[in-house]
Amino acid sequence: MNKLSAQPSSGWHPGVRIVPSPNFDARPAEVPIDLIVIHSISLPPGIYGGRGIEQLFTNQLDPDAHPYYAQIAGLKVSSHFLIRRDGEVVQFVPVGERAWHAGLSNWHGRERCNDFSIGIELEGDDETPFMVAQYLALQGLLVSLVATWPVRAITSHAHIAPTRKTDPGPCFDWAMVQAVCPQLEIAP
Repeated sequence: MNKLSAQPSSGWHPGVRIVPSPNFDARPAEVPIDLIVIHSISLPPGIYGGRGIEQLFTNQLDPDAHPYYAQIAGLKVSSHFLIRRDGEVVQFVPVGERAWHAGLSNWHGRERCNDFSIGIELEGDDETPFMVAQYLALQGLLVSLVATWPVRAITSHAHIAPTRKTDPGPCFDWAMVQAVCPQLEIAP
C-alpha cells in the first residue's frame, strides 16, 4: 500500500504527480471537508493511458484529436486526484480548494457536494475491472485523507447524482474501501 502523508497547510500530497488545474475555486467558509466521492473516467471512452484526462482537467483537450472530444472540449471540470491504471496518483487541485467534480449533486439532503467533498477519479469505466495497483494506491490515499481531514463518509458519483451518473460502476470493489475505512459510512 502506498503511504502518503497529506500536507493540510497546502492541500497538496507529497509523492504524487501534480498537474495544476484552473478548474477550482474557494470552498465556502467553515464548511468541513467530510465526504469523499469516487469517480471513474477514461478518455477517449474505454481507452486507457493517454493524456486525455489531464488535458480535460487543464482545459487543453483538442476537440479534433478524437470524435468524442468535440462533445466535451468546452467543459470546465476537475478532480482533486486521479489514479491511473498503473497506480500512479496525480493531483489537480489542493484538497482545501473546491474541485469541480460532482456537478449537480446531493448527499443526505446537502446540495452542491463540491463544497464539502474530495473527488477521486479512477482511470476506468463501468464495464472494465479496476487494476490491483489502483486499489492499492486508492487505499493509501484514503487512509491519508481520512487521517488528515474530517471525512465521515465515502460514496460514488452515482450515489450523489443518480439520474446523471453511473460511475465508478458495478466493477468497483467497495469491500476494499470498507476494509481500510471501516469507521466511515460507505454508500456505493
